[in-house]
Amino acid sequence: MPLVNMKDMVDHAYRHNYAVGAFAVVNLEFLQGVMAAAERCRAPVILGLQESPSQSFDFDLLVSAVEAAAQRACVPVAIHMHHGNDIDSAVRAINRGCNGVMVDASHRELGDNIELTRAVVAMARDCGVPVEASLGFVPEAEGDGTQPDAGEIAHTSVAEASGYVEKTGVDFLAVSIGTVRGRTRAKPKLNWQRLKQINEALGIPLAIYGGSGLNDSQYGRLIANGVAKIDFYAALAEAAFEQVRSSTKGGAGGRYATAMRAVREAVENETEHFMRVCGAAGRAAEVLEQCRHWTPVEHIVTQNVQGMTDRDVEALMEEGRRVLSTIPGVLGVCAASVVRDDEIYRCSWMVRFCHSAAVDSYREHPDYLTLASRRPRSAPYGGLDARRTSWGSGNVPPSASRPGRVPQHSRG
Repeated sequence: MPLVNMKDMVDHAYRHNYAVGAFAVVNLEFLQGVMAAAERCRAPVILGLQESPSQSFDFDLLVSAVEAAAQRACVPVAIHMHHGNDIDSAVRAINRGCNGVMVDASHRELGDNIELTRAVVAMARDCGVPVEASLGFVPEAEGDGTQPDAGEIAHTSVAEASGYVEKTGVDFLAVSIGTVRGRTRAKPKLNWQRLKQINEALGIPLAIYGGSGLNDSQYGRLIANGVAKIDFYAALAEAAFEQVRSSTKGGAGGRYATAMRAVREAVENETEHFMRVCGAAGRAAEVLEQCRHWTPVEHIVTQNVQGMTDRDVEALMEEGRRVLSTIPGVLGVCAASVVRDDEIYRCSWMVRFCHSAAVDSYREHPDYLTLASRRPRSAPYGGLDARRTSWGSGNVPPSASRPGRVPQHSRG
Protein backbone atom coordinates (compact mmCIF):
# COMPACT_ATOMS: atom_id res chain seq x y z
CA MET A 1 0.00 0.00 0.00
CA PRO A 2 1.93 3.10 -1.19
CA LEU A 3 0.03 5.53 1.03
CA VAL A 4 2.98 7.42 2.47
CA ASN A 5 3.60 9.93 5.22
CA MET A 6 2.61 13.27 3.71
CA LYS A 7 5.20 15.23 5.67
CA ASP A 8 7.94 12.96 4.32
CA MET A 9 6.60 13.39 0.78
CA VAL A 10 6.47 17.19 0.86
CA ASP A 11 9.80 17.45 2.71
CA HIS A 12 11.37 15.30 -0.02
CA ALA A 13 10.07 17.67 -2.69
CA TYR A 14 11.37 20.66 -0.73
CA ARG A 15 14.86 19.17 -0.39
CA HIS A 16 15.07 18.06 -4.03
CA ASN A 17 13.67 21.19 -5.67
CA TYR A 18 10.39 20.06 -7.16
CA ALA A 19 6.74 20.40 -6.16
CA VAL A 20 4.07 17.79 -5.50
CA GLY A 21 0.70 18.57 -7.03
CA ALA A 22 -2.29 18.50 -4.69
CA PHE A 23 -5.22 17.84 -7.01
CA ALA A 24 -8.75 18.45 -5.75
CA VAL A 25 -10.97 15.44 -6.46
CA VAL A 26 -14.71 16.04 -6.45
CA ASN A 27 -15.96 12.83 -8.09
CA LEU A 28 -14.75 9.48 -9.41
CA GLU A 29 -13.89 10.89 -12.85
CA PHE A 30 -11.46 13.37 -11.26
CA LEU A 31 -10.03 10.66 -9.00
CA GLN A 32 -9.48 8.22 -11.85
CA GLY A 33 -8.00 10.88 -14.11
CA VAL A 34 -5.54 12.14 -11.48
CA MET A 35 -4.42 8.62 -10.55
CA ALA A 36 -4.01 7.59 -14.19
CA ALA A 37 -1.72 10.60 -14.75
CA ALA A 38 0.33 9.84 -11.65
CA GLU A 39 0.81 6.21 -12.70
CA ARG A 40 1.67 7.16 -16.27
CA CYS A 41 4.39 9.63 -15.36
CA ARG A 42 5.49 7.83 -12.16
CA ALA A 43 4.88 10.81 -9.88
CA PRO A 44 3.99 11.20 -6.21
CA VAL A 45 0.57 12.74 -5.80
CA ILE A 46 -1.59 14.39 -3.15
CA LEU A 47 -5.32 13.76 -3.46
CA GLY A 48 -7.15 16.79 -2.10
CA LEU A 49 -10.54 16.62 -0.42
CA GLN A 50 -12.75 19.24 1.13
CA GLU A 51 -16.01 18.95 3.01
CA SER A 52 -18.56 20.22 0.51
CA PRO A 53 -20.51 23.19 1.88
CA SER A 54 -22.86 22.98 -1.11
CA GLN A 55 -23.38 19.23 -0.61
CA SER A 56 -22.33 18.64 -4.21
CA PHE A 57 -20.84 15.31 -3.15
CA ASP A 58 -20.84 12.95 -0.18
CA PHE A 59 -17.49 13.44 1.60
CA ASP A 60 -17.62 10.09 3.41
CA LEU A 61 -18.29 8.14 0.23
CA LEU A 62 -15.64 9.98 -1.75
CA VAL A 63 -12.91 9.65 0.87
CA SER A 64 -13.52 5.88 0.92
CA ALA A 65 -12.99 5.77 -2.84
CA VAL A 66 -9.85 7.90 -2.52
CA GLU A 67 -8.42 5.58 0.14
CA ALA A 68 -9.16 2.55 -2.06
CA ALA A 69 -7.39 4.21 -4.99
CA ALA A 70 -4.35 4.89 -2.81
CA GLN A 71 -4.21 1.31 -1.57
CA ARG A 72 -4.03 -0.15 -5.05
CA ALA A 73 -1.69 2.48 -6.52
CA CYS A 74 1.90 1.81 -7.57
CA VAL A 75 2.99 5.40 -6.89
CA PRO A 76 3.22 7.22 -3.53
CA VAL A 77 -0.05 8.86 -2.48
CA ALA A 78 -1.11 11.17 0.34
CA ILE A 79 -4.70 12.12 1.19
CA HIS A 80 -5.12 15.73 2.24
CA MET A 81 -8.10 17.62 3.61
CA HIS A 82 -7.84 21.26 2.55
CA HIS A 83 -9.65 24.36 3.78
CA GLY A 84 -10.87 22.88 7.04
CA ASN A 85 -12.83 25.38 9.11
CA ASP A 86 -12.14 24.20 12.66
CA ILE A 87 -10.70 21.43 14.80
CA ASP A 88 -13.83 19.29 14.39
CA SER A 89 -13.43 19.19 10.62
CA ALA A 90 -9.77 18.19 11.07
CA VAL A 91 -10.73 15.35 13.43
CA ARG A 92 -13.41 14.11 11.02
CA ALA A 93 -10.94 14.15 8.13
CA ILE A 94 -8.29 12.19 10.07
CA ASN A 95 -10.85 9.67 11.32
CA ARG A 96 -11.99 9.09 7.74
CA GLY A 97 -8.53 8.39 6.37
CA CYS A 98 -6.81 11.70 5.55
CA ASN A 99 -3.13 11.69 6.51
CA GLY A 100 -2.68 15.43 6.05
CA VAL A 101 -4.99 18.29 7.07
CA MET A 102 -5.18 22.01 6.40
CA VAL A 103 -6.84 24.46 8.74
CA ASP A 104 -7.73 27.64 6.91
CA ALA A 105 -8.24 30.43 9.43
CA SER A 106 -6.72 33.08 7.17
CA HIS A 107 -9.97 35.07 7.26
CA ARG A 108 -9.72 35.47 11.05
CA GLU A 109 -7.75 37.95 13.10
CA LEU A 110 -4.13 36.84 13.46
CA GLY A 111 -4.50 35.98 17.14
CA ASP A 112 -7.57 33.81 16.50
CA ASN A 113 -5.83 32.19 13.53
CA ILE A 114 -2.85 31.26 15.72
CA GLU A 115 -5.03 29.93 18.54
CA LEU A 116 -7.11 27.68 16.28
CA THR A 117 -4.13 26.47 14.28
CA ARG A 118 -2.14 25.65 17.41
CA ALA A 119 -5.04 23.51 18.69
CA VAL A 120 -5.28 21.62 15.39
CA VAL A 121 -1.51 21.03 15.34
CA ALA A 122 -1.56 19.62 18.89
CA MET A 123 -4.41 17.23 18.03
CA ALA A 124 -3.03 16.15 14.67
CA ARG A 125 0.52 15.68 15.95
CA ASP A 126 -0.80 13.17 18.49
CA CYS A 127 -2.14 11.25 15.49
CA GLY A 128 1.10 11.52 13.49
CA VAL A 129 -0.64 13.75 10.92
CA PRO A 130 1.06 16.88 9.49
CA VAL A 131 -0.77 20.20 9.37
CA GLU A 132 -0.81 22.92 6.73
CA ALA A 133 -2.11 26.38 7.54
CA SER A 134 -2.70 29.57 5.59
CA LEU A 135 -1.58 33.13 6.20
CA GLY A 136 -2.69 35.94 3.90
CA PHE A 137 -5.62 36.04 1.52
CA VAL A 138 -5.84 34.46 -1.95
CA PRO A 139 -8.96 35.77 -3.75
CA GLU A 140 -10.97 34.05 -6.45
CA ALA A 141 -11.07 35.31 -10.01
CA GLU A 142 -14.29 36.95 -11.14
CA GLY A 143 -16.72 34.91 -13.21
CA ASP A 144 -15.64 36.68 -16.39
CA GLY A 145 -11.99 35.88 -15.75
CA THR A 146 -11.01 39.34 -14.56
CA GLN A 147 -8.50 39.57 -11.76
CA PRO A 148 -9.53 41.25 -8.48
CA ASP A 149 -7.95 44.58 -7.66
CA ALA A 150 -4.54 44.36 -6.05
CA GLY A 151 -5.97 46.01 -2.96
CA GLU A 152 -8.08 42.93 -2.25
CA ILE A 153 -5.04 40.69 -2.01
CA ALA A 154 -3.43 40.52 1.42
CA HIS A 155 0.11 39.31 0.82
CA THR A 156 1.75 37.28 3.56
CA SER A 157 4.29 39.34 5.50
CA VAL A 158 7.68 37.93 6.49
CA ALA A 159 7.39 39.04 10.12
CA GLU A 160 3.92 37.58 10.60
CA ALA A 161 4.89 34.31 8.88
CA SER A 162 7.93 33.87 11.13
CA GLY A 163 5.95 34.47 14.31
CA TYR A 164 3.06 32.35 13.07
CA VAL A 165 5.17 29.27 12.35
CA GLU A 166 7.04 29.61 15.64
CA LYS A 167 3.82 29.86 17.66
CA THR A 168 1.80 27.18 15.86
CA GLY A 169 4.40 24.60 14.80
CA VAL A 170 2.74 23.96 11.43
CA ASP A 171 4.53 21.65 9.01
CA PHE A 172 3.73 23.63 5.82
CA LEU A 173 2.52 27.16 5.24
CA ALA A 174 0.30 28.33 2.38
CA VAL A 175 1.25 31.89 1.52
CA SER A 176 -0.30 34.68 -0.52
CA ILE A 177 2.06 36.38 -2.98
CA GLY A 178 -0.38 37.40 -5.72
CA THR A 179 -1.91 34.16 -6.99
CA VAL A 180 -5.64 34.01 -7.68
CA ARG A 181 -7.91 30.99 -7.44
CA GLY A 182 -9.19 30.25 -10.91
CA ARG A 183 -8.16 31.49 -14.36
CA THR A 184 -7.61 35.15 -15.09
CA ARG A 185 -7.22 36.93 -18.43
CA ALA A 186 -4.11 38.72 -17.25
CA LYS A 187 -0.96 37.00 -16.09
CA PRO A 188 -0.87 37.15 -12.26
CA LYS A 189 1.85 39.45 -10.92
CA LEU A 190 3.63 37.55 -8.19
CA ASN A 191 5.68 39.12 -5.41
CA TRP A 192 8.86 37.12 -5.95
CA GLN A 193 10.91 39.12 -3.48
CA ARG A 194 8.38 38.50 -0.72
CA LEU A 195 8.36 34.75 -1.45
CA LYS A 196 12.16 34.59 -1.38
CA GLN A 197 12.24 36.39 1.97
CA ILE A 198 9.60 34.11 3.49
CA ASN A 199 11.44 31.01 2.35
CA GLU A 200 14.73 32.24 3.80
CA ALA A 201 13.07 33.16 7.10
CA LEU A 202 11.05 29.97 7.61
CA GLY A 203 13.01 27.11 6.06
CA ILE A 204 9.91 24.90 5.80
CA PRO A 205 7.97 23.77 2.70
CA LEU A 206 5.62 26.43 1.36
CA ALA A 207 2.32 25.85 -0.41
CA ILE A 208 0.54 27.86 -3.08
CA TYR A 209 -3.17 27.99 -3.87
CA GLY A 210 -4.30 29.24 -7.25
CA GLY A 211 -1.79 27.17 -9.22
CA SER A 212 -4.05 26.73 -12.24
CA GLY A 213 -3.70 30.36 -13.31
CA LEU A 214 0.10 30.35 -13.66
CA ASN A 215 2.39 29.62 -16.60
CA ASP A 216 5.20 27.09 -16.79
CA SER A 217 8.01 29.53 -16.05
CA GLN A 218 6.24 30.76 -12.94
CA TYR A 219 6.08 27.24 -11.54
CA GLY A 220 9.84 26.98 -11.82
CA ARG A 221 10.38 30.23 -9.91
CA LEU A 222 7.94 29.16 -7.20
CA ILE A 223 9.84 25.92 -6.66
CA ALA A 224 13.19 27.71 -6.63
CA ASN A 225 11.86 29.82 -3.75
CA GLY A 226 10.64 27.08 -1.45
CA VAL A 227 7.23 26.06 -2.79
CA ALA A 228 6.93 22.27 -2.53
CA LYS A 229 3.15 21.84 -2.76
CA ILE A 230 0.93 23.46 -5.39
CA ASP A 231 -2.84 23.05 -5.36
CA PHE A 232 -4.77 22.61 -8.60
CA TYR A 233 -8.47 22.55 -9.28
CA ALA A 234 -9.62 25.26 -11.70
CA ALA A 235 -7.72 23.89 -14.69
CA LEU A 236 -9.09 20.39 -14.09
CA ALA A 237 -12.63 21.71 -13.67
CA GLU A 238 -12.40 23.80 -16.85
CA ALA A 239 -11.11 20.84 -18.87
CA ALA A 240 -13.89 18.64 -17.49
CA PHE A 241 -16.55 21.27 -18.20
CA GLU A 242 -15.40 21.67 -21.79
CA GLN A 243 -15.88 17.95 -22.32
CA VAL A 244 -19.35 18.06 -20.78
CA ARG A 245 -20.32 21.03 -22.96
CA SER A 246 -18.99 19.26 -26.04
CA SER A 247 -21.04 16.19 -25.14
CA THR A 248 -24.24 18.18 -24.85
CA LYS A 249 -23.71 19.40 -28.39
CA GLY A 250 -23.66 15.83 -29.63
CA GLY A 251 -19.92 15.31 -29.59
CA ALA A 252 -20.30 12.12 -27.55
CA GLY A 253 -23.36 10.95 -29.40
CA GLY A 254 -25.46 11.59 -26.32
CA ARG A 255 -23.90 8.65 -24.46
CA TYR A 256 -23.22 9.33 -20.78
CA ALA A 257 -20.45 6.74 -20.43
CA THR A 258 -18.61 8.19 -23.42
CA ALA A 259 -18.88 11.70 -22.00
CA MET A 260 -17.53 10.63 -18.60
CA ARG A 261 -14.62 8.83 -20.22
CA ALA A 262 -13.77 12.05 -22.04
CA VAL A 263 -13.89 13.92 -18.71
CA ARG A 264 -11.46 11.43 -17.14
CA GLU A 265 -9.08 11.78 -20.07
CA ALA A 266 -9.21 15.58 -19.93
CA VAL A 267 -8.43 15.56 -16.18
CA GLU A 268 -5.64 13.06 -16.77
CA ASN A 269 -4.01 15.20 -19.45
CA GLU A 270 -4.15 18.39 -17.37
CA THR A 271 -2.79 16.58 -14.31
CA GLU A 272 0.10 15.03 -16.21
CA HIS A 273 1.08 18.42 -17.61
CA PHE A 274 1.32 19.92 -14.13
CA MET A 275 3.25 16.95 -12.76
CA ARG A 276 5.84 17.21 -15.49
CA VAL A 277 6.18 20.99 -15.30
CA CYS A 278 6.59 20.86 -11.50
CA GLY A 279 9.32 18.21 -11.69
CA ALA A 280 7.40 15.44 -9.93
CA ALA A 281 7.41 13.05 -12.90
CA GLY A 282 9.77 10.12 -12.43
CA ARG A 283 10.13 10.68 -8.67
CA ALA A 284 7.86 7.86 -7.48
CA ALA A 285 10.56 5.25 -6.83
CA GLU A 286 12.78 7.47 -4.70
CA VAL A 287 9.82 8.81 -2.72
CA LEU A 288 8.65 5.27 -1.98
CA GLU A 289 12.16 4.33 -0.91
CA GLN A 290 12.86 7.37 1.26
CA CYS A 291 9.45 8.11 2.79
CA ARG A 292 7.76 6.18 5.56
CA HIS A 293 4.67 4.25 4.54
CA TRP A 294 1.45 5.28 6.24
CA THR A 295 0.36 2.15 8.07
CA PRO A 296 -2.81 1.83 10.18
CA VAL A 297 -2.56 -0.05 13.46
CA GLU A 298 -5.13 -2.31 15.10
CA HIS A 299 -5.41 -2.41 18.86
CA ILE A 300 -7.50 -4.74 21.05
CA VAL A 301 -8.98 -3.35 24.26
CA THR A 302 -10.65 -5.64 26.80
CA GLN A 303 -12.73 -4.67 29.81
CA ASN A 304 -13.19 -6.32 33.16
CA VAL A 305 -16.93 -7.06 33.42
CA GLN A 306 -16.97 -9.26 36.51
CA GLY A 307 -20.34 -8.95 38.27
CA MET A 308 -22.10 -7.43 35.25
CA THR A 309 -25.15 -8.97 33.60
CA ASP A 310 -25.19 -9.87 29.93
CA ARG A 311 -27.43 -6.89 29.29
CA ASP A 312 -25.00 -4.55 31.07
CA VAL A 313 -22.10 -5.97 29.07
CA GLU A 314 -23.97 -5.41 25.80
CA ALA A 315 -24.71 -1.80 26.77
CA LEU A 316 -21.07 -1.25 27.76
CA MET A 317 -19.86 -2.64 24.43
CA GLU A 318 -22.08 -0.23 22.51
CA GLU A 319 -21.02 2.70 24.68
CA GLY A 320 -17.35 1.83 24.15
CA ARG A 321 -17.83 1.61 20.39
CA ARG A 322 -19.51 5.02 20.32
CA VAL A 323 -17.01 6.73 22.63
CA LEU A 324 -13.83 5.30 21.14
CA SER A 325 -14.89 6.07 17.55
CA THR A 326 -14.92 9.83 18.21
CA ILE A 327 -11.35 10.02 19.53
CA PRO A 328 -8.90 11.65 17.08
CA GLY A 329 -6.97 9.11 15.05
CA VAL A 330 -9.55 6.31 15.32
CA LEU A 331 -10.53 4.98 11.89
CA GLY A 332 -13.03 2.45 13.19
CA VAL A 333 -14.17 0.39 16.19
CA CYS A 334 -15.56 -3.13 16.21
CA ALA A 335 -17.14 -4.36 19.45
CA ALA A 336 -17.15 -8.07 20.19
CA SER A 337 -18.04 -10.40 23.03
CA VAL A 338 -15.06 -12.73 23.25
CA VAL A 339 -15.38 -16.30 24.54
CA ARG A 340 -12.42 -16.81 26.87
CA ASP A 341 -11.45 -18.96 29.81
CA ASP A 342 -11.48 -15.88 32.05
CA GLU A 343 -15.06 -14.75 31.48
CA ILE A 344 -14.48 -11.45 33.27
CA TYR A 345 -12.69 -10.15 30.15
CA ARG A 346 -15.26 -11.18 27.54
CA CYS A 347 -16.02 -7.54 26.59
CA SER A 348 -13.59 -6.19 24.00
CA TRP A 349 -13.16 -3.72 21.16
CA MET A 350 -10.93 -3.87 18.09
CA VAL A 351 -9.84 -0.27 17.49
CA ARG A 352 -8.23 0.69 14.19
CA PHE A 353 -5.93 3.71 14.42
CA CYS A 354 -4.56 5.79 11.56
CA HIS A 355 -1.01 5.65 12.94
CA SER A 356 0.91 4.20 15.87
CA ALA A 357 1.23 7.70 17.37
CA ALA A 358 -2.54 7.76 17.86
CA VAL A 359 -2.37 4.57 19.95
CA ASP A 360 -0.01 6.26 22.37
CA SER A 361 -2.10 9.43 22.68
CA TYR A 362 -5.68 8.16 22.86
CA ARG A 363 -5.30 6.97 26.48
CA GLU A 364 -4.99 10.60 27.56
CA HIS A 365 -8.20 11.65 25.80
CA PRO A 366 -10.96 12.69 28.25
CA ASP A 367 -13.54 10.39 26.64
CA TYR A 368 -11.23 7.41 26.97
CA LEU A 369 -10.47 8.24 30.60
CA THR A 370 -14.19 8.42 31.37
CA LEU A 371 -14.75 5.02 29.80
CA ALA A 372 -11.72 3.59 31.58
CA SER A 373 -13.04 4.73 34.95
CA ARG A 374 -16.02 2.38 34.68
CA ARG A 375 -15.56 -0.15 37.52
CA PRO A 376 -17.98 -3.11 37.60
CA ARG A 377 -19.58 -4.02 40.89
CA SER A 378 -17.86 -6.88 42.76
CA ALA A 379 -14.76 -6.60 40.57
CA PRO A 380 -11.37 -6.75 42.33
CA TYR A 381 -10.17 -4.18 39.80
CA GLY A 382 -11.65 -2.65 36.70
CA GLY A 383 -11.40 -0.09 33.95
CA LEU A 384 -9.19 -0.08 30.89
CA ASP A 385 -5.51 -0.47 31.67
CA ALA A 386 -2.86 1.53 29.80
CA ARG A 387 -0.60 -1.48 29.36
CA ARG A 388 0.01 -2.77 25.86
CA THR A 389 1.75 -5.81 24.44
CA SER A 390 2.34 -6.48 20.74
CA TRP A 391 1.21 -9.77 19.29
CA GLY A 392 4.15 -12.11 18.80
CA SER A 393 4.73 -14.76 16.16
CA GLY A 394 3.19 -17.46 18.32
CA ASN A 395 -0.16 -15.78 18.93
CA VAL A 396 -0.92 -13.66 15.87
CA PRO A 397 -4.67 -13.52 15.13
CA PRO A 398 -5.92 -13.87 11.53
CA SER A 399 -6.24 -10.08 11.05
CA ALA A 400 -2.52 -9.64 11.66
CA SER A 401 -1.68 -11.39 8.39
CA ARG A 402 -3.20 -8.55 6.35
CA PRO A 403 -0.75 -5.89 5.12
CA GLY A 404 -0.79 -2.73 7.18
CA ARG A 405 -2.53 -4.31 10.19
CA VAL A 406 -0.55 -4.62 13.43
CA PRO A 407 -2.93 -5.80 16.18
CA GLN A 408 -1.97 -4.85 19.72
CA HIS A 409 -3.64 -5.52 23.05
CA SER A 410 -4.65 -3.64 26.19
CA ARG A 411 -6.49 -5.16 29.09
CA GLY A 412 -8.06 -3.71 32.17
